[in-house]
Amino acid sequence: MMIYTVTLNPSVDYYMDVPSFTIGETNRADTAVFEAGGKGINVSWMLKSLGSETKALGFTAGFTGRFISETLQEANVAHTFLEVAGHTRVNVKLKTGTETEINGTSMAINAADLRRLETELEAIGQGDWLVLSGSLPESVPEDFYHTLAKAARAKGASVVVDTSGAPMTHALSDAVTLMKPNQRELEWLTGEAVDSLDDAVRLGRTLLQKGVRHVLVSLGKDGALLITDKQVLRAEVPPGELRQSVGAGDSMVAGFIHGYSLNQNLEEAFRYAAAAGSATAYAEGLANGEQVKALLEGIRITEWTEEESK
Repeated sequence: MMIYTVTLNPSVDYYMDVPSFTIGETNRADTAVFEAGGKGINVSWMLKSLGSETKALGFTAGFTGRFISETLQEANVAHTFLEVAGHTRVNVKLKTGTETEINGTSMAINAADLRRLETELEAIGQGDWLVLSGSLPESVPEDFYHTLAKAARAKGASVVVDTSGAPMTHALSDAVTLMKPNQRELEWLTGEAVDSLDDAVRLGRTLLQKGVRHVLVSLGKDGALLITDKQVLRAEVPPGELRQSVGAGDSMVAGFIHGYSLNQNLEEAFRYAAAAGSATAYAEGLANGEQVKALLEGIRITEWTEEESK
């Protein structure tokens, strides 16, 4: 089994810790770190750390793109990033007591570039997984994830979609094995507010009606829900110090796939998802496999019922 991840809009993430930040003044960072960014890249990194076989695919450009390829090479993460014109964007992550992000402009990707990627993905076969995550560059059609999902599903692969906005709406179909919205994305998709677990369950089930087979909803401090046509599971996570949120959702996706690959058990997959997401939220940067496994026993999984909500 191979787990392919696709990152169409990667970035070089520049993390700066500036405890005393004043607008309009010269500020100096206590620490500054460059990392290869992108949701699919994060998923592959976590999968590799957990011990699953993975390959990251996507596009890069210019000297910033070379940094991403070199970083993945150093981490021994298998990858094929196709070179396109321009430069891979730089995203600034500013920590000043709160988290502020400034995202750079995307690469321009043309139709010929997309066909090259589709050719790379022809290697997908029965039993493989395809993870489609992150935003799309403005030059890519909004339904491109749906196009890739249909092609992979036709070959017998399982497909995970973790994006937002119009690309997520277009992807809603029976080609998707798992969709992972957070609370804000679920609200955007359905046009309704999530004020309780009942709301999250009810709205998550509307995605099942679109054909999606499993819905994994991350709810921050309230844990997570796994919604299927047969049951709803809730994960409660052990307490910890929230250090950052970047990559927690990507870690959940990786944890779910890795956990499911062990014995095809949904509850075990969900446990790994919750542990991986929490481990990263409690870490500086992405957690590693050992940090994830250390949290497994502290994850409480229960079945949500209509009676429980009353």
